[in-house]
Amino acid sequence: MEIREFTDADWPQVWPIVHEVVQARDTYTYDPDLSADDGREIWIESPPGLTVVAVDGDHVLGTAKMGPNRPGPGSHVSTASFMVAADARGRGIGSALCAYALDWARSRGYAGMQFNAVTESNTGAVKVYERLGFRIVGTVPGAFEHPALGRVGLHVMYCPF
Repeated sequence: MEIREFTDADWPQVWPIVHEVVQARDTYTYDPDLSADDGREIWIESPPGLTVVAVDGDHVLGTAKMGPNRPGPGSHVSTASFMVAADARGRGIGSALCAYALDWARSRGYAGMQFNAVTESNTGAVKVYERLGFRIVGTVPGAFEHPALGRVGLHVMYCPF
């Protein structure tokens, strides 16, 4: 597996991953009726941010986006988001994408990385993030409407550099 910068030619493989994850309604707060055009606008970062893909040959297995968490006085803290194709989960791709994002942010002088809305029911992702140095700094109770579990909390997680 290789992680490399996203190119326009990747979108036909990235969009189904984004669409599938958003349609599941169990991890992301994106509108489940998101169109491909809107999805591209949300997912593809402009500088100083970056969007990457994890590939095996020409096959996209997952994707990540990263950049400043907030503009202006908050721009010294980074953020990132990750999506992995359903048939590629459980192979360490999400962990590799997160490690890549952390290295990217450190190399650009960010003070840390903040995740604003990690669904508390996404226990696999929470474990990965904690293993990579994040900690839960707060939870907004009932802030996410999970399709099977009802209202669950959204964690704010932070990894200082």
